[in-house]
Amino acid sequence: MKNRLTIAIQKNGRLSEQSIDLLKKSGINFSYKGDKLLAKSNNLPIDILFVRSDDIPSLVSNGDADLAIVGENILIEKTLFKRTYIEKMLNLGFSKCRLSFAVPQNSNIKNFKNKKIATSYPNTVKKYLKDNKINASVTNIHGSVELTPYIGMSDVICDLVSSGATLEANNLKEIEIILQSQAVLIKNKNISAKKLSIATKVINRMEGVINAIESKYVMLNSDASKVQEICKLLPGSESPTIIPLENKNKVAIHALCQEPIFWETMEKLKEKGASSILIMPVEKILN
Repeated sequence: MKNRLTIAIQKNGRLSEQSIDLLKKSGINFSYKGDKLLAKSNNLPIDILFVRSDDIPSLVSNGDADLAIVGENILIEKTLFKRTYIEKMLNLGFSKCRLSFAVPQNSNIKNFKNKKIATSYPNTVKKYLKDNKINASVTNIHGSVELTPYIGMSDVICDLVSSGATLEANNLKEIEIILQSQAVLIKNKNISAKKLSIATKVINRMEGVINAIESKYVMLNSDASKVQEICKLLPGSESPTIIPLENKNKVAIHALCQEPIFWETMEKLKEKGASSILIMPVEKILN
């Protein structure tokens, strides 16, 4: 394994499936069964480690893994107040969530002064309290955080929120967001020179996959006199391609738009005289 790039990802949970999908879309071929802790790529010198999310930052910082995909919430919690050898490379855009304070629905709590706070993210909460000069007690609890206000263990909880359904099911209301999180790609700062080239290739490929998610390839026909007006309406396009047509008064415009194309955009294009508007998905982008 010394000369093979090692990538750590979550073994189970919300990040696992999307991480595997990203690796495969990045051209890393491997087979995986749910009980395996290690998978070897059959087309690149890469090994995939399947581990607990909480262990990922230390594995990368210690050099046991060269790259990893982890939730930014875990990365921040496990690296606060520590010296690490981790470099964040990419925001990956999936597994988005937020770390929020919540209280019982019937509570009138509006600030946290002298309150008891239960959380699985004690470092992040303590930093927030310190930064905002709030005096409160923090209890570290693993699992069932939502239960603690009802057994007198806490006045407030701080936990991850995605849709808010879990809070609602436990008769809790969200009152303040302290952190927005998503999946991120991280790298060991001291990666060996032998592994750096393959790591750079993987990072570039992942960036290409992520950039393609909301990108669209747009093709349309336009009056030659309307080209500048049409091009201004194409979001995130660098330099559209203008192609002459048989009708000398008409041109075809092709553009890679790296921002979403909404129905409103298409309707505005049509108002400017665009016709035969075709929006196509993009699988990968390599800049």
